[in-house]
Amino acid sequence: MTWTTIIIAGILTYLTRMTMITLIDRSVLSRNLKQVLSYVPSAVFPAIIFPAIFFNDYGELIELNDPKIYGAIVAILVGYLSRNIIATIFSGLISYWIIIFLL
Repeated sequence: MTWTTIIIAGILTYLTRMTMITLIDRSVLSRNLKQVLSYVPSAVFPAIIFPAIFFNDYGELIELNDPKIYGAIVAILVGYLSRNIIATIFSGLISYWIIIFLL
């Protein structure tokens, strides 16, 4: 029963998102609406990432000396300087792993 519910929820989520992508004619959207929608990924990404960095598994704030914060700082600097998402992700992960193994 649980797997059936998960599969049905996944299919419904996929269909609702896919219909918005395939059925909307892009020429109907105004320039202002297109510009507003271009900011959506930039607004959603931090909302997904920041809780994973600043909260532990119990929902409590982590300490400032946590390796996740240092990895995030490295990723932010690399992202700002390189403007490359792959370099940002890899630099943050690699610096996080190095700090974990060194401490």
